[in-house]
Amino acid sequence: EFASRVPIAGSAYTYAYVSFGEIIAWIIGWALILEYAIGNIVVAISWSGYFNNLLEAIGVHLPVWLTADPATAQTAYNAAQTALAEGKPLTDSLQFAINAWNAAPVIGGYHIFINLPAFIIVGLITCLTYIGMKESKRSTNAMVVFKIAVIIFVIILGFFFVQPSNWSPFMPNGFEGVLKGVSAVFYAYIGFDAISTTAEECKNPQRDLPKGMLYSLAICTVLYILIALVLTGMVHFSELNVTDPLAYVFEKIGQTWIGYIVSISAVVATTSVLLVFQLGQPRIWMSMSRDGLLPKKFAKIHPKFKTPSFSTILTGVIVAVGALFLQSGLMTDLTSIGTLFAFVLVSGGVLMLPKIDNSGRTGFKLPYINGRFIVPALYLGFIWLLNERIQTAFQSLGKDSLQEILFLVFVLIGGILTVLTIIKKYSLIPILGVLFCAYLLIEIPAKSWTLFFMWMGAGLAIYLLYGYRKSKLAPGNQDLT
Repeated sequence: EFASRVPIAGSAYTYAYVSFGEIIAWIIGWALILEYAIGNIVVAISWSGYFNNLLEAIGVHLPVWLTADPATAQTAYNAAQTALAEGKPLTDSLQFAINAWNAAPVIGGYHIFINLPAFIIVGLITCLTYIGMKESKRSTNAMVVFKIAVIIFVIILGFFFVQPSNWSPFMPNGFEGVLKGVSAVFYAYIGFDAISTTAEECKNPQRDLPKGMLYSLAICTVLYILIALVLTGMVHFSELNVTDPLAYVFEKIGQTWIGYIVSISAVVATTSVLLVFQLGQPRIWMSMSRDGLLPKKFAKIHPKFKTPSFSTILTGVIVAVGALFLQSGLMTDLTSIGTLFAFVLVSGGVLMLPKIDNSGRTGFKLPYINGRFIVPALYLGFIWLLNERIQTAFQSLGKDSLQEILFLVFVLIGGILTVLTIIKKYSLIPILGVLFCAYLLIEIPAKSWTLFFMWMGAGLAIYLLYGYRKSKLAPGNQDLT
């Protein structure tokens, strides 16, 4: 709906600006850095892992100190030292950690560990996004066709090795376990909104952007469900906690050659994700700069390539340096928080849009479904299903349990939105968008929330010190608007 009515680069930032005003837009723009820039650090690290596995499969072994981040290496080495101190025998992985630590170069007393493959791929992707959309489009299309072909091939072939007994019980951790799993896998679905950041480079954004987002989500959802069914049918789900489960299951059944194809596909797939995210972040900064919230340099367009040159280079530097040294664990949860936070406000923003006559409109039209009766029914069903957890959350109050406090806040917000829906007859789809995304938010570990609040605090400080004064809406600057 937003992409059709506000076809301007900037995605959720621009939509929040239209719906809620500048301060909320800044908060969303700052949160989206977590999705695109910080999220791309995670993707680059994953790419490095897949690439390194592929090299090892063909007999090429890079030094560990060139493919691992310092925190992971330090943690593994400390675990090995602890085992030695306790007189325990070293496992192969712990012995590997000690050997890697001792083989790393030492500068100034520090053992050097960097993720060089991640750094290099980000540099190459940045060059590609710098020289223009046509080149990026051709590369992305080729990679997407290849990876989808491999996924379909794996689904069809894997179907013949499925053992239905592996699906029993179908929900081994219960319904609550499914809900927690949803929060964990949400990261796999982000990125479809990146399409909207390229609105100004699209020939017919009112028609094509909504189609692109809906079709990509539908295709990905079907493929994810099928591949999940095949994988969990081929082996027990408890065996899938490995870095490359697709390759693992085929190696286990003796089809090693398929594992090689899957490894190549994984490298290609993560490369295409890197490309899309590297396209998105610079265009969000460009929109923020146009509104005066960032320096004008962020909106500078290259005269030949017609891309936001400075923003593209800065994005590349941030992602490349981060991928060189950082660990991916917390980055994944931070990315999910930033993305879900943006989605909550985008869903709520649709409710705030002024009503317009759809009779003469072209492009996507969000269907209105009165949520007056459906939302209360769903809310009561939620309370009934999770009654025990609600009681546990109340019992945990005062025990420094941020996770349970967040859960109770969600229950309260859900109740308020339910009442408002009854009174104002809100449309069902945006309300469900707010509620579902809000629930996924509260399932993310509390430690990541602490870092998120610190991140947002830094963002608000930058806004108050620079953005508020330089904004085109600031007193004295409105003649520029």
